[in-house]
Amino acid sequence: MRRGIAASALVASLALAATACGGSDSGDKADGPVTITWWDTSNATNEAPTYQALIKEFEAANKDIKVKYVNVPFDQAQNKFDTAAGAQGAPDVLRSEVGWTPAFAKKGFFLPLDGTEALADKDKFQPNLLKQAQYEGKTYGVPLVTDTLALVYNKQLFEKAGITEAPKTWDDLKKAAATIKDKTGVDGYWGSTASYYAQPFLYGEGTDLVNADAKKLTVNSAEAKKGYGTWLSLFDGKGLHKADTTADAYAHIQDAFVNGKVAAIIQGPWELTNFYKGSAFKDKNNLGIATVPAGSAGKAGAPTGGHNLSVYAGSDEAHQKAALKFVNFMTSAKSQAAIALKNSTLPTRDDAYTAEVKADPGIAGYQTVLPAAQPRPALPEYSSLLGPLDTELAKIAAGKESLDKGLSNAEVSLAKLVPDFSK
Repeated sequence: MRRGIAASALVASLALAATACGGSDSGDKADGPVTITWWDTSNATNEAPTYQALIKEFEAANKDIKVKYVNVPFDQAQNKFDTAAGAQGAPDVLRSEVGWTPAFAKKGFFLPLDGTEALADKDKFQPNLLKQAQYEGKTYGVPLVTDTLALVYNKQLFEKAGITEAPKTWDDLKKAAATIKDKTGVDGYWGSTASYYAQPFLYGEGTDLVNADAKKLTVNSAEAKKGYGTWLSLFDGKGLHKADTTADAYAHIQDAFVNGKVAAIIQGPWELTNFYKGSAFKDKNNLGIATVPAGSAGKAGAPTGGHNLSVYAGSDEAHQKAALKFVNFMTSAKSQAAIALKNSTLPTRDDAYTAEVKADPGIAGYQTVLPAAQPRPALPEYSSLLGPLDTELAKIAAGKESLDKGLSNAEVSLAKLVPDFSK
């Protein structure tokens, strides 16, 4: 999900920067409303309309503030904001993926929000999600939506195969996949080669890519090798779909699942609206959602994801004040409940889980797996560590290099990103 800065992206980012309101050329009239710019990184088709409707509500209640809405593709937003902020022309508010927060905070691009109107309801948010928005003891974002990975499955296919509960371990999943293949003719499980989706295999062995506290690389440790070895084993066997390393792998996996061609995958709640559009889940209650299987350490874990709303530190005082009020509104219980109902995303505060919100079986299901969500280290470079793994894991899954060779290569690449970490 992280990309290098391509020339085309750089040109586009500079063009977007010119439209931002972080500088004195915002076009506000002295006696008119303040206009702030918000870069939203949500899906332009499925999610953006909900946010645009909330903006209208905010403007109606705050006549002195106008919000210029810009939808920026998620896979381009990190680099675009980095470039724009470096040129003092970033938007006043950014919908920032939680992994970006430490890096932008370290660069001084985000405004600390502790004690501001944006965090007036601080006690209402889930503590682990606020922790995700912190860097060196200060809070640089307000959690807007959260997510984690879960084992999602087709209840009808599981029942047809005589399986009455979701697999608790990866070995259980292998057995279930074989049974489903025998009983239904459909593959039981289709895994991903993307490094983010392989994180649960590491957590299941009690490890991660790095040990941030000890400043040590652990991607090539014995525990990591065991976890990745389990991940690799789920591409070969009865009912286990072979690895798809094509550019369209994500779409292939998703299409197969929503149309009943595979019984289970690992996926996040951002796909709930698309699940419901598939032929297999016209009845929403056919969607099973369970905690990812556990590894040999006996514990299941999946990465905590989601997005915060952050305020640009380079905006002037008037724009920052307006931005803080806007962030408070967008992350309120009422707004989060509205977002959840329209977009099937998970709120970040308990008072937004109303009875109406929890009536959506997808949201209710993902809420039950949140306790297994594991926060990522508050390491500015952490998000960039996944890129080298994407490359190496695809080669390993395709049989182009051994597991040992791939993880050794990954360790070398990660060492360049965190040169002060030991091996």
